[in-house]
Amino acid sequence: MTHALPTAPTPLQGLRVLDLATLFAGPLAATLLGDFGAEVIKVEHPRRPDPSRGHGPAKNGVGLWWKLLGRNKRAITLDLSAPGGRDTLLRLAATADVVIENFRPGTLERWGLGWPELSAVAPGLVLTRVTGFGQFGPYSHRPGFGTLAEAMSGFAAVTGEPDGPPTLPPFGLADSIAALATSYAVLTALAARAATGRGQVVDMAIIEPILTVLGPQPLWYDQLGHVQERTGNRSLNNAPRNTYRTADGHWVAVSTSAQSVAERVMRLVGRPELTEEPWFATGTGRAGHADELDTAVGGWIARRTRAEALAAFEKAEAAIAPIHDIRDVMDDPQYRALDTITEVADPELGTIRMQNVLFRLSETPGAIRWAGRPHGQDTEEVLTELGLSGTEIAALRDQGAL
Repeated sequence: MTHALPTAPTPLQGLRVLDLATLFAGPLAATLLGDFGAEVIKVEHPRRPDPSRGHGPAKNGVGLWWKLLGRNKRAITLDLSAPGGRDTLLRLAATADVVIENFRPGTLERWGLGWPELSAVAPGLVLTRVTGFGQFGPYSHRPGFGTLAEAMSGFAAVTGEPDGPPTLPPFGLADSIAALATSYAVLTALAARAATGRGQVVDMAIIEPILTVLGPQPLWYDQLGHVQERTGNRSLNNAPRNTYRTADGHWVAVSTSAQSVAERVMRLVGRPELTEEPWFATGTGRAGHADELDTAVGGWIARRTRAEALAAFEKAEAAIAPIHDIRDVMDDPQYRALDTITEVADPELGTIRMQNVLFRLSETPGAIRWAGRPHGQDTEEVLTELGLSGTEIAALRDQGAL
């Protein structure tokens, strides 16, 4: 489906965000703000572009990851460590509402771009600092990436088969969770500014948001000494809950978090007598008999094609889903109906498809106005709008600041 630009005002229209960050939490947070109307100016080093431009597959020399991460951003170059670059950044900050950065703690201060300098030119600014370990503490000066957060948070420890190694996700899970949290933090700080008139510093440590989404593990340990272990695709809280292979070689996932759904599944697969067992009445009781339940459900599914299993579960109002790879996602009728994967016109690559904005608003919807732009494409335009003359811009180029 071709992506239609909204005609109504966007909810973040008038908000100006300077994205100084790279790889991946900070930039994605800026993308999420840009999707709902914020003007995002991506600031990259003149000679060292955002590494996401070179991450993963490319087409005709154009990095595809950047097309997603750089969407709805104007792209300029600026060497913040150069005197001219520093001064220009301060002029930009004076026009901005939000700055997002992910340099190691102390880097901006070394360049004369710390909170005292930025807040002096923009008292209402929200300076958003996204780092692996936060701005203080014994690890704060270590290089930090999402993989380290996935390891340290306990995520890897509970992911994988019981007799296998801890498992890391094959994508930027912790970074993406931190990006969602960062965009929420920015909007929270802006709401506070609306009440107080003052800006503030957001300190986002990538190791923290993923710990939040892992659930009550700290509470369990604190109160019971309980340490969650790896259970593969099973759950300690309910059963049957697993992946099962169909007769035609596909995989499906079944969940029975609700008691009524668990009962429907067992009736469907021809084992209604199990629902009368005393242990079946609770999720943890069922989890203790996962072998028996998996044998019943898995055996039934193994004798049917994926289409047959899905149709039977739907008729029985039991929870099942096919396990998709990206080819299936692109063709799934529910995703098509939601326009989850939408078409975007791009000057470099023509029509491209990518994830749509994160959610739908009935009155003030977001939009993808453009995909990631070439390195530095908007530098002269943005600086001219800032009031710099052609001579000043040329001088900055001569200095290597642009």
